[in-house]
Amino acid sequence: MAIDIPGYSSPAAGLDAPLALLSACHERMTRQCETLLRLAAHVAQHGSDEVAETAAASVMRYFDTAARLHHRDEEEDLFPALIESMSGSDARCIHEIVDALTQDHRRLERLWDGLHPALEAISAGRHAQIDKAHAECFCAEYAAHLRREDEELLPMASRLLDDVALSDMSDAMRARRGGDAS
Repeated sequence: MAIDIPGYSSPAAGLDAPLALLSACHERMTRQCETLLRLAAHVAQHGSDEVAETAAASVMRYFDTAARLHHRDEEEDLFPALIESMSGSDARCIHEIVDALTQDHRRLERLWDGLHPALEAISAGRHAQIDKAHAECFCAEYAAHLRREDEELLPMASRLLDDVALSDMSDAMRARRGGDAS
C-alpha cells in the first residue's frame, strides 16, 4: 500500500518507513474521530447497546494506546530529529511547529480525558451519554492538528531527515511497540 506524503513516497506504512507510518496513523485517527461522533449520536438515540459497547471499546483502545504512542513517536523521536537537522531559516520554523504541536498534544490529551469516563462506561454496558459538544471539539482539534502535521511537519521531515535519522526513528518506534506497528 502506498502512502502519499507531499514530498515523500514510501512503498508501505510500517516501522521501516516511520514518516509513512505516522501519516497512516493520521488516517486512523480521523476514522476513530468519525466513529466517536457517530457513537455519540447512536448512544443518544439507542443507549448503551452492544453496537455502542464495541464502538466505545474500539475508540478507547485506539486513543488510549496507539494515539499516545504516536504522540510519543513525534515528541521523543521526530521532533528531536528535526531540531537536530535544522539549519538556517528552518530553525525558527521547526521550533515554532514543534512547540505548537506539543501544546496541541497536551490539549488533545485533556480533551480525551474528559471523554474517557463515558466511553469506559458504555464499553462496559453501563448507561452513559457522550457530551456531543465535547466530542465535536475533540475531533475538530484533532483535525486541525493532523492537518498541520500533514501539510507542514511531515513534508519538512521528509526534506530534512536523512536515512540515519529515519532508521533511528524506526528503531525507537519498534522498541516502543515491542515490534508492533499498530
